[in-house]
Amino acid sequence: MKKMGTIEAQMKTIKEQLAKLTATGSAGAGMVEVTINGEYQVVSVNIAEIIINKKKKDMLQVMIASAFNDASAKMKTNIEDYTKREAAKLGITP
Repeated sequence: MKKMGTIEAQMKTIKEQLAKLTATGSAGAGMVEVTINGEYQVVSVNIAEIIINKKKKDMLQVMIASAFNDASAKMKTNIEDYTKREAAKLGITP
């Protein structure tokens, strides 16, 4: 029973650490970058000045969405890797 309490405490710590992870996705050869945290919240958006143009608004919108999707895929991998490492420390195998 005591071990269960320890595991719960460690799982809480793991969840807190996951929220601190970040991943950056990019689109348009790096002209648009979106960084998200482990809760899939956008932390920052960087847009190259060369593509800030009213005529290219549609392209910019697509690239922002693509960069976010790229960051989300990377975050999913980060979370899976982190979870596996922490589970191994607890003696839990997937």
